[in-house]
Amino acid sequence: MGTRGVPAAYGGFETAVEEIGRRLSTRGHRVTVYCRGDSQVGSEYLGMERVELPAVQKKSLETLSHTALSVGHSLRDRPDVAFVFNAANSPFLPALRAARVPVALHMDGLEWRRSKWGRVGKKFYRTAELLGVRAADALIADSPGISDYYKHQFGATTELITYGAPQLHNAEEEGVRNLGLAPNGYHLVVARFEPENHVREIVEGYTKSTSSLPLVVVGSAPYSEDYTSEIQSLASSDQRIRLLGAVYQQDLLDALYFHAFTYVHGHSVGGTNPSLLRAIAAGTAVLAYDVSFNRAVVDDHGWFFRTADEVASAFASAEDSPEQVAEVASFVRDHAARNYTWDEVALKYEDLAERLHAGYSARSDNRKARRSSIEWTV
Repeated sequence: MGTRGVPAAYGGFETAVEEIGRRLSTRGHRVTVYCRGDSQVGSEYLGMERVELPAVQKKSLETLSHTALSVGHSLRDRPDVAFVFNAANSPFLPALRAARVPVALHMDGLEWRRSKWGRVGKKFYRTAELLGVRAADALIADSPGISDYYKHQFGATTELITYGAPQLHNAEEEGVRNLGLAPNGYHLVVARFEPENHVREIVEGYTKSTSSLPLVVVGSAPYSEDYTSEIQSLASSDQRIRLLGAVYQQDLLDALYFHAFTYVHGHSVGGTNPSLLRAIAAGTAVLAYDVSFNRAVVDDHGWFFRTADEVASAFASAEDSPEQVAEVASFVRDHAARNYTWDEVALKYEDLAERLHAGYSARSDNRKARRSSIEWTV
């Protein structure tokens, strides 16, 4: 609970729930997924039971209202174990624990650093992190950097379970060519237009570069009109830049990942990012914002930047070294195949569920946790 549910049509949480849930169902577990809104899918999907419940359609209340209803509904059947996604939902954990339902809380990234939240929202998320540490039986981190954050800030131990990525070994060229692009002949960005994803810095850096390959940007901005205008203004001054907007056709998106010369990743506050995983699982070399989360995903193989000038240098270095780009691409594909598979992820969730059901809980170690006065740096 705590996500938009299945089928996955939004982000990393939903993809994780679908990929993990379908595998747990195949292994004989009864899996119930709480879903938002009204769909035509029905009450069963890929072996998972779907329960649709409403939510308040307001950014600050949608998740919380839906999770509140989901918790109330779940207590009628009292599940063996509950997996709750998003630290914001931590206020509902005591209700589950009062019903003696063991709870694992997926903490996600550093949500309070996202620009879409105002002062009140940021404060709520920081408070929710502490409550989650104190109330959950287990904390799930999807990145070593997130594990380090909770150890440093709260002295809390986490279960490190990353995401998986679909291995992509081929993709049709037609969709890419229909966009006027050549296979292995463009740089790709896939991101929401939000400041913490550094799309503006990437575009600005590209305009400063002498790159001979076009920059293709896939994404939109659900909350940031001014930020989007800045990106559009920069792009309009450079004919090499292509803003495609949102791309919802998965086959075309896969083809864009697969046939890109490099994938440029500016995300800075999440953990293991699904877009970055898709890129490396497609065998595409990466230029990434220089934070521990991103370096961990690519095992330090690639080009890294913080500023627009460093973006320009990264583009130049990659285009001047096609052999190195090919070597990095081969490494990250193999790295993804070894370390980011949904089968392994599902087995770790199954192991955690069985341990929780058998009585394991880290709560006794964490229930008096306090936040460190020393700020954590990425």
